[in-house]
Amino acid sequence: MRHVIIPMKIYTKTGDEGKTGFVGGERVSKNDLRIEATGTLDELNSVLGVVLSFMTDERLRFLLEKIQHDLFTLGAELSWFTSKAGNRKMPITTADQVKELEHAIDDLDAMLAPQISFILPNGTQASTFLHLGRTVCRRAERLIVTLGQHYPLNPELLKYINRLSDLLFIMARYANKEFAVKEQQPIYKYFNKE
Repeated sequence: MRHVIIPMKIYTKTGDEGKTGFVGGERVSKNDLRIEATGTLDELNSVLGVVLSFMTDERLRFLLEKIQHDLFTLGAELSWFTSKAGNRKMPITTADQVKELEHAIDDLDAMLAPQISFILPNGTQASTFLHLGRTVCRRAERLIVTLGQHYPLNPELLKYINRLSDLLFIMARYANKEFAVKEQQPIYKYFNKE
């Protein structure tokens, strides 16, 4: 049997009234919390794409590319579990994926000097964009936590997004170490009332 490839149309006009669709056909407002959460995962994925354009370390490149694929799974899972997709087989976030992040955190952290204070999110281009990714990841996590107050969530999905922000932080530190860029601590100023 021969498969015919039909190219995707870029504009469909179905969203012109502020609505979008889920896998099962459900139409919702574009500011629906589920859309906000999946859109933030897409934003995070795009930030990681920017990081990859600056990343030279092959180990980190491999990790980031795997994470980009994982983020599509998270987005698909969030789009599917509340939709009318029926029994359609969809990928889900697994405990193994969470463990992979934990191993990566442990391995990279072992190569870094112990962190003894807060650090400023700056340094190399890769490091600063990793910090940006970390903050977008935390926002996605907050949205997913809120979503979980309204819908039953796969607990591994929330664990994954929590570990991912930790990994992005460690990767940012590692990206600075790779180029011997010193981490900067914030300067705390105390004002007396005198």
